[in-house]
Amino acid sequence: MKNLLLIVGLITSLNSMAQTKKPLTHSVYDGWKSVGERKISNDGNYIVYAINPQEGDGQLTIKNTKSGYEKSFARGYSAIITEDSKYAIFKIKPAFQESRQAKIKKKKPDDLPKDSMVVVLLGTDSIFYVDRVKSFKTPEKGAGWLAYHLEKPLPDTAKKKPASDSLKLKIDKFVKLADSMIRQSLDSVKGKINKEEVIGAAKKAVKEIYKKADDEGLNEWVDADGEDAAAAGHGTEGTELIVRNLSSGKTHSFKPVNNYLFDEKGNRLLIETTKKAKDSNSVARLLIFNLELGSTDTIMQKLNDAKNYSFDEAGNQLAFVAERDSSSKALQKFYKLWYFKSGMDSASLLAEKNTPGMKIGFTVSENASVRFSKDGRKIFFGTAAIQPIKDTSLVDFELARLDVWSYNDDYLQPQQLRQLSNEQRRSYLAVTMPGSKEVVQLADAEVENTTLVDEGNAGWVLGLSNKENRKAQQWEGRTKVAAYIINVTNGKRTQIKNNSYGNYMASPNGKYVYWYNPATKDYYTYNVATKAIKNISSKIKVPLYDTENDVPDFPSAAGTIGWVSADRYFLIKDEFDIWQLDPNDLEKPKNITNEFGRKNKTEFSYIRLDNEKRFFEPNETIYLSSFNKINKYSGVFTKQIDEVSNPMLVQEGAYSFNTLLKAKNAEAYIVMKATPQYSELFFGNHLNSLQQITNVATQQKEYNWLNTELVHWKMFDGKMSEGILYKPENFDPSKKYPVVFYFYEKNSDGLYTYKAPAPSASTINIPYFVSNGYLVFDPNIYYKQGEPGESAYNSVVSAAKHLSKMPWVDSTKMGIQGQSWGGYQVAYLVTRTNMFKAAGAGAPVANMTSAYGGIRWGTGLNRQFQYEKTQSRIGATLWERPDLYIKNSPLFTANKIKTPLLIMHNDADGAVPWYQGIELFTALKRLDKKVWLLQYNNEDHNLVERKNRKDLSIRLSQFFDHYLKAAKPAKWMVEGVPAIEKGRDWGLDLQ
Repeated sequence: MKNLLLIVGLITSLNSMAQTKKPLTHSVYDGWKSVGERKISNDGNYIVYAINPQEGDGQLTIKNTKSGYEKSFARGYSAIITEDSKYAIFKIKPAFQESRQAKIKKKKPDDLPKDSMVVVLLGTDSIFYVDRVKSFKTPEKGAGWLAYHLEKPLPDTAKKKPASDSLKLKIDKFVKLADSMIRQSLDSVKGKINKEEVIGAAKKAVKEIYKKADDEGLNEWVDADGEDAAAAGHGTEGTELIVRNLSSGKTHSFKPVNNYLFDEKGNRLLIETTKKAKDSNSVARLLIFNLELGSTDTIMQKLNDAKNYSFDEAGNQLAFVAERDSSSKALQKFYKLWYFKSGMDSASLLAEKNTPGMKIGFTVSENASVRFSKDGRKIFFGTAAIQPIKDTSLVDFELARLDVWSYNDDYLQPQQLRQLSNEQRRSYLAVTMPGSKEVVQLADAEVENTTLVDEGNAGWVLGLSNKENRKAQQWEGRTKVAAYIINVTNGKRTQIKNNSYGNYMASPNGKYVYWYNPATKDYYTYNVATKAIKNISSKIKVPLYDTENDVPDFPSAAGTIGWVSADRYFLIKDEFDIWQLDPNDLEKPKNITNEFGRKNKTEFSYIRLDNEKRFFEPNETIYLSSFNKINKYSGVFTKQIDEVSNPMLVQEGAYSFNTLLKAKNAEAYIVMKATPQYSELFFGNHLNSLQQITNVATQQKEYNWLNTELVHWKMFDGKMSEGILYKPENFDPSKKYPVVFYFYEKNSDGLYTYKAPAPSASTINIPYFVSNGYLVFDPNIYYKQGEPGESAYNSVVSAAKHLSKMPWVDSTKMGIQGQSWGGYQVAYLVTRTNMFKAAGAGAPVANMTSAYGGIRWGTGLNRQFQYEKTQSRIGATLWERPDLYIKNSPLFTANKIKTPLLIMHNDADGAVPWYQGIELFTALKRLDKKVWLLQYNNEDHNLVERKNRKDLSIRLSQFFDHYLKAAKPAKWMVEGVPAIEKGRDWGLDLQ
């Protein structure tokens, strides 16, 4: 009896402690920490990880997993561990407040606080600091060397001379000239939404300012950042580059440097220098620094611009494009492909516009990457049409400004404008071989997209074209594609298949092209040697696709795993298990996981531990992640290739795994492991014995946190559903709680994910609301074609009815909130029921009839495909089924709404047209309903700027607190925020 009383007392004490924990406030967001970047050394002995607040100064930690060695550095980021596992190198950000104050004082970019760099000899106290570092690099697969590029030196203010009166007059004249020309340029794009056009106009104005300054003799003021640097072709004069031997500490200095690149193994360093601003005899140069010998060779000089450098894998060959023949002020420039090999005196010309094989009217592209084949025998580069010289006699402000939309266009004008910068830089793949003196054109306007095969070693590339099928993308949401084998020797094309929805890819060794056909729901191969096409999955009787697909379109494939070496077998997934297929369809498919996944309702996926790994070896053992569809547990299993057997369990439980990393040369792992209570970094030499490294969750120990549980209920249509219920840590079943329902589509698989308190981009922050005395419920939504609104009603309202029966739920205090598709569903639901006392709808579609033909301004795509094929799930055109569009549009039954509605819809929304929120708001305003519209200026679909996110978080909590907890309303809810008060009074004070 005495022991029982002690236990009861202990429980009472613990409950009392839980009840005294503080609720989260909006002030916690900035300081709330999480694990950021992390690395593990190749030998597995060291890990580097960052713990960062959402806003402010973070900390980078280096830890030896065996010895206990540990060092931490304030504001460290972008860390690497060298290939030999000896050094950690990273940058240090300036202090947050220091940068903030500099921005407040509107300091020039060069005067803002700059990053520094730190080099740590692992396991020791040897630490090397460098101030004002712009960037650093180490060889990708080599060790022992570090190159770091310094910022522009701070000006020596003591040596500055006061400007003469004549120079002051020139500066004044230049400023007035610049102001006038920029105003003219910006007037030409006034009212434009397209950012590229506005930026283009500004850039053009700057160029014209410098040209005008040159004409009027104002260049005494336009110094190294202007004319001289422009003459070098790089915009600004380069800065100092330091090359350091990490073992000896010996350094080499080069300046002024614009760009630099190690070869993969760290034998050579390419250095691009710029012309010195105040030295008329200096020229831009390309240098090769031999790291072993310490010698430097000049491979090119007197260049205006060079770019797209590429070493071959051995580091003995270099290719790049450069422009060096024309004046820096020429209106038309021609780039050429250059080549250098160890032993040559200088780089030699490899290809230009007159090289045999180059298409007439084409030249070497400055915008395409240059790449060697893995064996170093071929060089792939881009060609582009020669652009006509701009007519400088035209007066810009006298030209018409318009967009012409044509029924014949492949893409709508908004999409063309969004893709304009890419089209202006459009390049087509070509290939040449050192010494061949000819070019083979592989891609062109008919077959734009090409992919190298077998890392460029194959005698062909894969070509894809959707040219004849682009119009249908507007209503299909996808395009049919033609696939080709393109011979790299002569450019000859062999068509594999035409007008298919397949996503074509080449097998690692180039023996096959393979694809999934969503129309037939099967996998196919094309044998490059025999030209035979085989359906290699037809003998599998279980679905190889998403069986829960509920949009009026083809279901997506369950996914692929990869190939066995020599293209021997192809591994794919069904809903749960993994299959091994013969690419020639001669052997029967094998379920190598032995139907274990299907029997246990567990989905398996391959864990890629080596990003360079291209295929599996026979009998190799691989790691698989697991997810149990019933209890939502995550885990890790192992499985041997080529063997039909149950996967072997490593670990599984009520948590989630994220970003598993393995040491390159050791059995050592780091992984993020999360539950609703924590998200921490773990380490282990085996995945079944992980030790926790971080303890970030201590930050929440003083706050009332949350717990989750999976809830099941029967919907109105008789089918079962599930959702996540979030309860406060101090949950008391004897109390009644208000409930906010948040939903999108299906989120219940996230039962064991961690949610941090953070300012909202668009939706309620669940930890904040739960900590402040709410229950939050996230129900799955199951859809029927043509009935998206009623499907939401069937799922959400049935969930609300189910929870209303619980003794700890206050059924008179329930609200709903959602964003985008969730916002639409919220808007629809309040036309169908009055059971919710408050509703928040972010970026809702209110009128499907007007939204149907609208534009997604973020991509320029027409919205028709969303209604016919994807998320909106109507499954028909507006003219085929206008009744469905009207029935599912909240606007047409707005008069039935009685629930107070808070809308957020921003004026730069790139996904849902802004006028949708306006249509709903103006309708409800006319009907004298309680409605508010939050419109964040120049903001997208989801808020980007943190200041706006903080503001929305406060307003969401004030809104629901008023209607669900009887709190006083905020001033903005009662009086609004008149335009005359904008910027002075945000209306956040409670009345």
